[in-house]
Amino acid sequence: MTKEHTEVAIIGGGIMGCAIAYYISKAGIDCTLIEKGDIASGTSSRCDGNVTIVDKDPGFDSKMSMVSQELTVDLGKDLKMPFEYRALGSILVCDNDAELQAAEDWVKIQNEAGLKFNMLDRSDIRQESPYFADDIPGGLESETDSLINPYLFCYSLIDRAKDYGLKVRTQTEVTSISKKEDFTIETTNGTFTAEKVVNAAGVWAPFIGEMLDVEIPIVPRKGHIMVGSRQEPVMMRNVMEFGYLMNKFERERIADPQTQEHGVALVLEPTESQNFLLGSSREFIGFDGRVDINVVKTMAKRAMRFFPKMDDFNMIRAYTGFRPWTKDHLPIVSTVEQVPGFYIAAGHEGDGISLATVTGKLIEELIQGKETIIPAEPLSYERFVKSPVS
Repeated sequence: MTKEHTEVAIIGGGIMGCAIAYYISKAGIDCTLIEKGDIASGTSSRCDGNVTIVDKDPGFDSKMSMVSQELTVDLGKDLKMPFEYRALGSILVCDNDAELQAAEDWVKIQNEAGLKFNMLDRSDIRQESPYFADDIPGGLESETDSLINPYLFCYSLIDRAKDYGLKVRTQTEVTSISKKEDFTIETTNGTFTAEKVVNAAGVWAPFIGEMLDVEIPIVPRKGHIMVGSRQEPVMMRNVMEFGYLMNKFERERIADPQTQEHGVALVLEPTESQNFLLGSSREFIGFDGRVDINVVKTMAKRAMRFFPKMDDFNMIRAYTGFRPWTKDHLPIVSTVEQVPGFYIAAGHEGDGISLATVTGKLIEELIQGKETIIPAEPLSYERFVKSPVS
């Protein structure tokens, strides 16, 4: 069995671990990424590729997303492997006049925060796609949103991080962690010692935390995605319904019982390969990753509300993934006071792709004790310790 020492060990090879590895390695810090499977083999390969502000709460949440978008643009200048970056903006469509009024309020608040949001009327929606229903009253757009391929993004970050000295250990599952002066990390592929450890294990972050008696309040929130076959593009850019925000933030909305039960709301993402991804659902049912045909049917029915002319389109498969959920819908990107040298970067729910770059940069700054690119306090682990949210 091998024994290796590293200054910083990152546990988790999803989008968070990859972004953190990139920024830490680029800063010249000795760094090892440890992943129990392969890179992007968990949630980061079972999601869509939205880098969005349109679905973020106004305030800190949306401003954090804007910083992450700017960092993602900058990465395009340094990463060598393309990751299908497409800066086309995104839209939210409204199901009824009540949602349209709420959308107008949403746009006003985001504009006041300096973000580029615009209202769309009925004719604007028709120009977006010939497949839209004629009775959609309107919606809104976010000009700065973009799409990427999350799988390629992970590998592109790792590829460049290796140039900066990153060591990657895949097929290496962490079985225990202890701390004296340094951390000792036992794995299925040898022992590692590290001065600092970053827990970027997503929905599995609580299991890593338990090894150091750190309780991490993250719960898996299951989601389904359907994949449409290649055909004439339905949309050129990402589209969600306004009800997606209601589901995400657990607010009341007008919808039928099945749609409410499964947390279903329209999300449609065109891919560069001319397929499209269709979602979404949100359920708290533990780690049961099986596809539920009832959820798939409900998603298809919801899609038909907005795209009735898609009734003869072929769907080729469906899959599920787990979003790492926290009660206040903000991630934990933080030091842990009770275990000096231990950091958490998890709990991004459905915003992992959007917030990966700002998370990676923030962890690098926390590790180096530098001034941070965004305020760190709203993302602190201590917010749950000092004022538990259950």
